[in-house]
Amino acid sequence: MTSDIAAILAIDGIATGAVYALVAIGTVLIFTVTRVIFIPFGDIAAFTALTLAALDAKRFPGTGALVVILACLATLIEIVSLMRAGELRLLPRALFFYLALPLAVVGLAWVTMRADPPLAVRLVLALMLITPIAPLLDRIVFRPIADGTVLLLLTVSVALHFALVGLGLLFFGPEGVRTEPLTSLSTEFAGVLVSGQTMLIVIAALVFSGLLYLFFDFTLVGKSLRATAVNRTGSRLMGIRPARAGTIAYLLGSLMAGVSGILIAPVNTVFYDSGFLIGLKAFVGAIVGGMTSYPGAAIGAVGVGILESFASFESSALKDVIVFSLLIPILIWRSLASLHSEEEIEE
Repeated sequence: MTSDIAAILAIDGIATGAVYALVAIGTVLIFTVTRVIFIPFGDIAAFTALTLAALDAKRFPGTGALVVILACLATLIEIVSLMRAGELRLLPRALFFYLALPLAVVGLAWVTMRADPPLAVRLVLALMLITPIAPLLDRIVFRPIADGTVLLLLTVSVALHFALVGLGLLFFGPEGVRTEPLTSLSTEFAGVLVSGQTMLIVIAALVFSGLLYLFFDFTLVGKSLRATAVNRTGSRLMGIRPARAGTIAYLLGSLMAGVSGILIAPVNTVFYDSGFLIGLKAFVGAIVGGMTSYPGAAIGAVGVGILESFASFESSALKDVIVFSLLIPILIWRSLASLHSEEEIEE
């Protein structure tokens, strides 16, 4: 391995790690607020790439049908919940957020597609169609068991992943896709040619990380999410609704997964089940940060990307084995370094 090859592998690893960093930060965000290790995070990223590819091919994506189905299920569950609680006065609000708003997004995307929109508009449409998925899944799957143990939530999250993989095959088919690059620019850095797509990936990761920092430190909603992450019971006593905080966390997570899918689609062929490996490698990075630290998750994810890049050069067949083997010493280190306490189940 020469220094030039090492530089190329490092740049490629940083770009891949930047995508993993977005997924890892979103995973940590959802976990800290809701205690859910959201395994389908990678699936949503893959669905975004498949959605954008369908829009590029002038076909309305199956994501629209998925959003409609989830919206109807979420609305039905919310109506039953309100009836049991005797709070039917909140029905108009529920119908607006769980039914009217998602259907309006799908309708707007369908109408806009008929006008053959440019690439920038198609990117926005893909994000619009993807963003409601995680909040709707939260209402359907996780909110009814929000007070369950972390193990129960993880088990349900894994089952949800397999369900989404099946739906992905149904709505998108088995073919892989790769979208057109978002930019054709390139530059030379330290004697190595760096594509504009690589620079765009790194810049997007830095921008989103900075925006999250500003959001959590300087906005009331962000501080509410942090309070919920620190102490759910205490946040309830201070007038913060954990369910609403969870919805916001899933909304932000879904948006970050969408951006990740858009960034990775031009550089990797994405299939309906590609999201699992993306999410799992990002999860390794999140473990480095202890599932609580956003900078730690980002640094760990970039490290995973660099390791994967060099491992693929040495042995492409064993690169995933090498990456996931990294999880074993990290878990041992975290287990020895962390203080253990009995899990408290909130009533």
